[in-house]
Amino acid sequence: MTSDPRIAVLGVGHWGRNLVRVFDELGSLAAICDVDPVLRQTKAEEFGVEGYASVQEVLADPAIDGVAIATPAATHAEIARAALGAGKDVFVEKPLALDPTEADDLIAKAEADDRILMVGHILRYHPAVERLLELARDGELGRVQYVYSNRLNIGRIRTEENILWSFAPHDISIMLALLGTLPDSVSCRGAYHLGSDVADVTLSHLSFPGGRQGHVFVSWLHPFKEQRLVVVGSEKMAVFEDTAEEKLLLYPHRVEWKNQIPSAVRAERIPVEVPAAEPLKRECEHFLRCVETRETPLTDGAEGRDVLSVLAACQSSLDQDGIVIGLGDRPLRAHYLAHPTAVIDQPCEIGEGTKIWHFTHVLEGAEIGKNCVFGQNCSVAGGVVIGDGVKVQNNVSIYSGTVIEDYVFLGPSCVLTNVTNPRAEINRHDLYESTLLRRGCTIGANATIVCGVEIGRYAFVAAGAVVTAHVPDYALMVGAPARRVGWVSRHGLPLQEPNEEDIYVCPESGLRYREEAPGVLRCLDLHSEEPLPSDLQRGHRYYDDLVHGHRFSVKDHPANA
Repeated sequence: MTSDPRIAVLGVGHWGRNLVRVFDELGSLAAICDVDPVLRQTKAEEFGVEGYASVQEVLADPAIDGVAIATPAATHAEIARAALGAGKDVFVEKPLALDPTEADDLIAKAEADDRILMVGHILRYHPAVERLLELARDGELGRVQYVYSNRLNIGRIRTEENILWSFAPHDISIMLALLGTLPDSVSCRGAYHLGSDVADVTLSHLSFPGGRQGHVFVSWLHPFKEQRLVVVGSEKMAVFEDTAEEKLLLYPHRVEWKNQIPSAVRAERIPVEVPAAEPLKRECEHFLRCVETRETPLTDGAEGRDVLSVLAACQSSLDQDGIVIGLGDRPLRAHYLAHPTAVIDQPCEIGEGTKIWHFTHVLEGAEIGKNCVFGQNCSVAGGVVIGDGVKVQNNVSIYSGTVIEDYVFLGPSCVLTNVTNPRAEINRHDLYESTLLRRGCTIGANATIVCGVEIGRYAFVAAGAVVTAHVPDYALMVGAPARRVGWVSRHGLPLQEPNEEDIYVCPESGLRYREEAPGVLRCLDLHSEEPLPSDLQRGHRYYDDLVHGHRFSVKDHPANA
């Protein structure tokens, strides 16, 4: 891969010519492709690039790193599949495909071939929409209760796709990002004024978990252009209107109850300042960055598949006179579970099988491994790296600069820091200190870890302890400031006095430990990074007497029977 990705635009018609212009401005346009020989030659000469007559010629060119597909929607899946197979990174204008199963195939192929797959949901790159999503994530709007959009115009009327597939994907993408989940069900009705098989007006209703609602009204038979999205929150309302000078407005209206009668209390609208930037250019810049860095696009194949699922359900309802079509209650990116109240900022990485519960916030840039569990009211900052199998109890905030290895346990309300001398008046964002929690360690409830330290493998920090210095592997730490009062086994049990061979034996697992040097304990039977054998992964109750102060013989352990 070159440091300056070379992109070919496939299809240079109504929208493709905009992609040609922008990729040229960004210095990455390498070639164009179109079946129209006159258009192809004109654009190739205008931008001084190679003009190809067929997709196969483009894909055979080793100098091209990626393609941007702006051909008719019915061809998107076939061309994208061929491009991925040829080793190219792929940007596909919406929709990703016409069938969710085709989208699943493309996602799987991109993952298998380690290729970038990005979908052109341009409004997700609009500065006003990005600010709107920030306001929603930060709680400025309260609980988002209702979202509706009008995307109306009189202008270019398609014959190859109906208004639902042409206009609605943008607003559906925003709604899914705002609410963080697919709808439970949808219904859609439309009208066919210009032809019997292409709907030119549709109204789609989306029902989300928790009683939240949305609707999308689209038409290309409207007397004027209107592009407006309204978000109704429990605290404030927001309006994004792309055709207005003030593109994003907040309305802090509220409802007061007097004698059990509600009355609206109006407030002055508040313009929200957003930077002036071309959404298409920001979208193309994002694709180029993903090609260079291999990061997952904001609107990747999974996001495109979610939007496609809603579109397909709406189309099915439209074909059946508006009947309700169920989609099921599942979070976006279904390989992990996120409760509807959780907020997941994109882009971030969350591994398969991870569960994120009520009111937990994962910020952009966080990396979370597989099979982790996050309780209620947690926060994971951008830049945090978390391994596999980590369990985080309620009310834990993990700040930038923290690295957590596999199978770490963080008890309820434990405190992690990243500045040793914080002041509200002093900005020390550039002075964050790193904290490393090594594999398998446990941080007890309400314990505090002062930043800049390392907690060793399988160490056990007791509830309420305050750690101010590095902690060795297998150490049992108590007090404020914390001090080592003994050793614990990999299973988290205190190790009693060693035997005549200076070997400690875990009363639960039978694993043996030895202090190789003062303050350095090692397991004799397993390497510190070696996974536990399956027969040692389940806890047992026969050590209850030991925990409650009653000794028993290690020879009674089942492993020694």
